[in-house]
Amino acid sequence: MMETFLEFPLKLETNRKILHVDMDAFYAQIEIRDNPALANQQVIIARDPRRNGGKGVVATANYNARAKGVHSAMSAAEALDLAPKAVFITPNFTKYREASHQVHDIFHEFTDKIEPVAFDEAYLDLSDRTENLVALAHRMQQKIYDELHLTSSVGISFNKFLAKLASEHNKPVGLTVIRPEDIRPFLDAEPIESIRGVGAKTAERMRELGVQTGADLYQMSQDELISEFNRQGFELYERIRGIDNRPVMYERQRKSIGKEHTFNPLIRSEDETLAEIKILAKEVTEALSRQKMHGQTLVLKLRDENFNTVTHRMTQNDFIDNDPVVLNRIANDLLEEAGGFRQPLRLIGLTMTNLTPLAFENIALSLYES
Repeated sequence: MMETFLEFPLKLETNRKILHVDMDAFYAQIEIRDNPALANQQVIIARDPRRNGGKGVVATANYNARAKGVHSAMSAAEALDLAPKAVFITPNFTKYREASHQVHDIFHEFTDKIEPVAFDEAYLDLSDRTENLVALAHRMQQKIYDELHLTSSVGISFNKFLAKLASEHNKPVGLTVIRPEDIRPFLDAEPIESIRGVGAKTAERMRELGVQTGADLYQMSQDELISEFNRQGFELYERIRGIDNRPVMYERQRKSIGKEHTFNPLIRSEDETLAEIKILAKEVTEALSRQKMHGQTLVLKLRDENFNTVTHRMTQNDFIDNDPVVLNRIANDLLEEAGGFRQPLRLIGLTMTNLTPLAFENIALSLYES
């Protein structure tokens, strides 16, 4: 007698607003930005197999190299066979981590509900925003490009699964929206390997069962999927119906509050630099007051015309007063510590960290007070 299962009820939740932001060939793009001579080359981020006995794995490749079949996690030797004219660059994860921090600083200008996935991608929950999400996503992409000279692709939907699929749909520099009414036409056309949770072994078994596309998977019953793939089968049953109720996992306590200004034309004098720092000090003070927070560390960030970024910070034992005059004075000291104005600047930022709610105040008690 064939075993049957009780069918679990499903609920499609569509009230959230989720963005998945995926930087385009992130590591390769950073290297090309920093060395424009690479722009038309096939660029592979991996140790050159011609110099290390064929060892190494591809971290990523630019789209010129991908057109030759190169992809991440491939052996560097295989990548060389596919793209013998490619330029191999040893990964510089310190540089990529810094660029990732810069991208996340921009995310925080739009929301603090951010779940990082890797250096190059993150989920953002914008459910509390009322403006048009497409316009907001365009602004975010433009800001990332204006400040960092890096492109990104964005997927917009009501859950994480669909937002990620959307971000991958039209790379590079893509922006794709999946609404509830788009679920069937979008998912039915997807190859089975694109469905989250379908790895190489699962895909192989799927093909043995005659399942090639999302439309084929949709035809499988809940019983069939659970019987064949156990718990993963139920998740696949949900995903192919556009259901994913996982929340965006973010830090509830904000770690920093800051403001940055990007300049075009560039800042070209110390007087201009000091004037901008004064404006930033006022903006950061206002933001701290709105969030009812204060902190103990002030950070000055400077990015020059060549995209070199330096930061200098000052930490006090007590909380720094939420006063623009105080913040401006400390920031001027930090500028002097950095060597003052030395070359044209494309970005100045001021950030307060080590935050605590204003309810926690400095209490100085005299040892001799009766």
